[in-house]
This record gives sequence, structure tokens and C-alpha cells, in this order.
Amino acid sequence: MKTKQHHYLNKVWKEYPSTLNPEKCQLVLVFGSRGCIVHNDIYEYVNKAYPAADIVFSSTAGEIINDSVYDNSVVVTAIELEKTTVKCVKTNISEHSNSFETGNYLVKQLDQDDLNCIFVIADGTFINGSELVDGFSHDNKRHIPITGGLAGDAARFEKTFTGLNNIPSQGNVIAIGFYGKDMLIGHGSLGGWDEFGQERIITRSDKNVLFEIDNKNALDLYKQYLGDYVDELPGSALLFPLSLRINGSDKNLVRTILSISEDEKSMTFAGNLPEGSKVRLMKANFDKLIEASSTAALNSFSSANYHEPDLAILVSCVGRKLILQERTDEEVEAAKNILGDNTTITGFYSYGEISPFNPGTQCELHNQTMTITTFTEV
Repeated sequence: MKTKQHHYLNKVWKEYPSTLNPEKCQLVLVFGSRGCIVHNDIYEYVNKAYPAADIVFSSTAGEIINDSVYDNSVVVTAIELEKTTVKCVKTNISEHSNSFETGNYLVKQLDQDDLNCIFVIADGTFINGSELVDGFSHDNKRHIPITGGLAGDAARFEKTFTGLNNIPSQGNVIAIGFYGKDMLIGHGSLGGWDEFGQERIITRSDKNVLFEIDNKNALDLYKQYLGDYVDELPGSALLFPLSLRINGSDKNLVRTILSISEDEKSMTFAGNLPEGSKVRLMKANFDKLIEASSTAALNSFSSANYHEPDLAILVSCVGRKLILQERTDEEVEAAKNILGDNTTITGFYSYGEISPFNPGTQCELHNQTMTITTFTEV
């Protein structure tokens, strides 16, 4: 595998040196701010540089390249594969009855005997991430790794844009299939948050909308814990996500609040919260958040048989970035220290991360994690 990266910052393109042959490049990943990637000149630049490649776009809440994080820029990563083939498919949520059907449709388009991995880029505002992931997992009887992320829009939560071989637009979900036995896939995902308070039971919810916990109004109960942050809702909710344990599971998912309704006294989350599940409040521990990035990188190594990766895609949550602020680079640096100087690193800050908990398990929607997918041709 060979890679080449470009970075568009302050209206200037920077090219990084590489031996990649643009004519043989099969896949290009373009992660950029909403204000940048919807411009035609960005698409034309990438398309002209890599005329034979599939070009996948995603808007972000921050762009990752090497060991640094940027805003209002575009990071381009071109990929030339020697032994692995790639197939990209796209659909729009408007073409399906729900997010489950969207994911299920895409996985069927990619299904072949030699399918090795699927990487997903999804709209971050119109999609129910939990249902999308369930759709991808429904027919995944071979437990093929499925990873990726939901597009971002800084901290605005207004509009996200994704696309395949065209100027990105709203509502799109793109799935990238990697085929062949010569590609090693690694993945790791971890949050590093501290749980506090007692574990409570969800007594009333509707998919990703939460109404009651322990038969009490969920929004009022949540506000009791926020203190001075209550006046800053819903933005301050990123600082206090919920730990979710679905009945029968020994693994905890993290759920982030996207919006609140004072009229309905409800909270809408980035993923589903089934009735009967158990929840606890969480709060940030800066050092643990950064340490979790290292652990996610280590886990991606172990699931790829400890081969040094050619490429690593980092998808971290916008909530982590808002909390870490000037220390955001540290979680990327922590991952790079594990991945090594020979690994090309790209990625973005998202509205949700997609990854299995462990190798051989079904993928899940995560919030507030650092999720890393590594690719190595052997």
C-alpha cells in the first residue's frame, strides 16, 4: 500500500511527498469542514489529481492529519493498493424507509466471499446511527469488521455533508468494501470517561428519545447533575454523556445528547436507548481521555496481529474535542506514538463512531470515543 496526503488550509494546498502513482490510486478519502468541502473547486482539485479513484467525502468537526488537529481545512488521503480491491457504494436515507434499511441495503451491495472489511461514512444529522449499524450487522454472519463514523458539522449540529465521486450533499451514506486476504484490518475503540452516581433504569423511551429514568422525568433528573452548566444546554451535555448498558450485555456504550425538548421534557441522543437498559452519568477525566486514545491504538495493533499499519483512520467524537480544547492534539499524538512514524494517519472529529467492541463481534455505534481502524497490506 502507498499513500499520499494533501492539506488545504487558509486557501492553500500543501502536498506531502510520496511514491504513489496517481493513475493507480483506487481510493481517496476527503475529510473537511462543511464550509470547504461543498465547494466545487475542492472536488475538481481532487478529481483532477486522481481521475481513476473513488473519492469519498465527509464533513467534520475537525480534521486529523499526522499528529495534528485542524479546523476549517481539508485533509486528502489517496490510497494505492497492490493486492486488495475496493468497491464503494452510496445511497441516501430518503431512498429507504428508515436507517436500518439503509445499512442493510448497503451491506448487501458489498457482500462477496472475499469481503474483508467495510468502512462506513454516514450523514450525521438525518441518520439514526444505532439503526444504521443494526442494518449493517443484520446479515453479517461472518462478523466482517465494520468501522467508520458519522459526519460532523463543528459544534453546530445543523447540517452534515457526505458524498461519493461528487460534491457532497446531505443524507448520504457511503460504504467502502475491501476485498482479498492480503489486507490486515485492525480496530480499537475506547472512551476513558469516569462514571459517577447510581445506576438507573430507563423506564420510558422511543428509539433515541429519552423520556423517563426510574419513572422520573429524565430531563429534570439530568439537570440536577449539571449545576452551573444547566444554562448552557444542549451544548453542555457533551460534557456529561450517559453510560448505557443494554440488558444481557457486559459492555457499556456511551450516548451523547444531541438536543433537548423543554415542551416534551425529553432528550434526543445520537443512538438508541432501549427501555429496561441501565444508565449512569459520566464526566471527563482529561488524562484518561488521552490514555484511552493510546489504548485504542494498542487494541487496533492486537486485532491486526501486531503488524505496523500502513494507514490508520482516526474517528474521534466532537464531544472529546470540545472538552480537551487546546489539549486535543494530545490524543492524536498519543495514538501516533503507538502506531509509529511509518503509519499514514488521517481522520476526523465526528457525531458518532462505528466499531466492534472486540475482534469477531458485531459493530456498535459509539459516542465520545476515540475509534481507530488500521489497514496493512501483507
